Amino acid sequence: MSKLIYLFLCCFIGGYSLTAQEKDLTKPESTEVWEPVPVKVVPGVYNSPPSDAIVLFDGTNLDAWEKEKGGGSIEWLLKDGAMVVKPGTGGIQTKESFGSVQLHLEWLAPVDEGKEGQGYSNSGVFFMGKYEVQILNSYENITYPNGQAGSIYKQHIPLVNASKPPGEWQTYDIIFNAPVFGIAGNVKEKASLTVIHNGVLLHHNAILEGPTVYIGLPKYEAHMNKLPIMLQDHGDMIRFRNIWLRPL
Repeated sequence: MSKLIYLFLCCFIGGYSLTAQEKDLTKPESTEVWEPVPVKVVPGVYNSPPSDAIVLFDGTNLDAWEKEKGGGSIEWLLKDGAMVVKPGTGGIQTKESFGSVQLHLEWLAPVDEGKEGQGYSNSGVFFMGKYEVQILNSYENITYPNGQAGSIYKQHIPLVNASKPPGEWQTYDIIFNAPVFGIAGNVKEKASLTVIHNGVLLHHNAILEGPTVYIGLPKYEAHMNKLPIMLQDHGDMIRFRNIWLRPL
């Protein structure tokens, strides 16, 4: 008897809920969702950081950065509000580690006559120290497309070339979704990137097949869920300014 009563109640409650749902859908307020309320963020003005951003470089100091290899104070230059690569001193990385982020970065490829291809103002920004968006002078400078400015190096060619001439400041606004690994080290979710260069979309949720490699094909190996962001020393005096991010 108790089993019959239980089934009756389940059917009654299920039928009541369905009737209530159908009734609610006749009203506009039935599809209004009031929670959670988004946290208020004050937008920046002209690429300045929003109120919830972590500022990595504002032109005044290099405190957020350390040497890529071995840590310690970086040897890059601080000049006219910009951070300038000092060739031969090595790449730099953030002291803090991050996973998925929204990153804003501004860079300038100096005029350097006589250089061409991958040798003309080369650098890169590496998410988690592993996944690179290429920095290069790609204004009337021919190279392989999956290695030009804005490429996801050796993995994805940009939809367009939005490069400005050398000597002009350029912007990257990038959404990076970090990979997710299972307990056994298997890839549950691959990393992805959305890249906007000088206000122009280059990649939309492009899926990465693994960390950036110069030779061979990329493949995933499990790693920590937060790692530093790295800027590359490729032997060219690239300048950087106004670097900030928002962890996602």
